[in-house]
Amino acid sequence: MTEQSAPYRPNPKLKRVETGFEGILFSSRWLMAPFYLGLVISLAVLLYKFILELWEFILHVPHAKEADVILGVLSLIDISLTGNLILIVVFSGYENFVSKIDPGGHPDWPEWITKVGFGGLKQKLLASIVAISAIQVLKAFMNIDAAFDARKMGWLAGVHLLFVISTLLLALSDRWGGDHGAGDKAGH
Repeated sequence: MTEQSAPYRPNPKLKRVETGFEGILFSSRWLMAPFYLGLVISLAVLLYKFILELWEFILHVPHAKEADVILGVLSLIDISLTGNLILIVVFSGYENFVSKIDPGGHPDWPEWITKVGFGGLKQKLLASIVAISAIQVLKAFMNIDAAFDARKMGWLAGVHLLFVISTLLLALSDRWGGDHGAGDKAGH
């Protein structure tokens, strides 16, 4: 005669504790919401800085050399790319870690906002950082006649190269790891 073990029956009190604990953990995601609000505020600060840079640029353009105009434009692009980076983090971070965003059928709603997964977020962040870094290197190169510092230029180029290599390695590891859609929910 074989003995059959009694089916496992979880302790109802422990199950309630576990469920409550999991509820607290799940609700803790809302602690990230103030971080995203802070980033939105930093975006407003960045807008203020952009307006100041634009105003200074406009005032100096009539008397500026071509290289100075290009440097001014690159500074404005740099600030703009940083703003884009903030938006990517705010929207995709909120969507991935806090709550789904309901666009409510808004006609101007960018489709990518609700489709960027964590892998895609990493790649978009690194791509933005590479672009910002490239602008810094380009600005230093454009200003090479006025203030050449071989050590600084070497560091800028080295750090930029490090960002490029890191981005490529991340993309390859996502691809090799089966994350062919770069983490995008829709596979884009």
